[in-house]
Amino acid sequence: MARTPATSRSRAAATRRPASKSTGNGTGRSRTNGPRISPTPRLSRPSGEVQKFGTLRLLPIALSAVARTDSAQLLNYVLADTTILYALYKKHHWVVAGPTFYQLHLLFDKHAEEQLELIDLLAERVQTLGGIAVGDPRHAAELTTIERAPNGAESVADMVSRTLKAHEVIIEKVRRGIDATEKSGDWGSNDLLMSDVLRRNELQVWFISEHVVDMPLVEDD
Repeated sequence: MARTPATSRSRAAATRRPASKSTGNGTGRSRTNGPRISPTPRLSRPSGEVQKFGTLRLLPIALSAVARTDSAQLLNYVLADTTILYALYKKHHWVVAGPTFYQLHLLFDKHAEEQLELIDLLAERVQTLGGIAVGDPRHAAELTTIERAPNGAESVADMVSRTLKAHEVIIEKVRRGIDATEKSGDWGSNDLLMSDVLRRNELQVWFISEHVVDMPLVEDD
């Protein structure tokens, strides 16, 4: 009996296999071999807010709704101010000039990173309380009581003075918050405000205040 050539067998097998149908999406996948795949992003349809700002969801942290509401509100105000202070430090880091450029350029950036850490801690505490943290810088600008800086550059002395005033705004709110959270028994927020936010802001005030002390490099004879 004569053998069928290999090429003939291959052609015969090819005619028996069903033709693959293109999905039209460039993947080459068959409609019959699995789900249709597309590289197009599947965007969510807008369905509105699932939780409005200023409201609480119930979390079992053994703290009354009143205490959680008050703490979330005061923390959000501190968070808004801290967001503005962070942006202020970054701007000063970019535009500072003069003989102390290098030192202040580095110091402003270091302080900005430390404020960014506080932003995260404050926001997560608000979420832990069941609230919604201020996340949009435009929202923070609506809530802050820190005076807006000019769009242009200022002198080093004015930058430092403006930053010190911003710190004081935050520190005043933090001190009130410490008293309020102590009375309500919200020790988590109390510890955050005292151990992290207050001490960090006080330390930064000390560091930048020393740059505007009228102190000569050498004493005159």
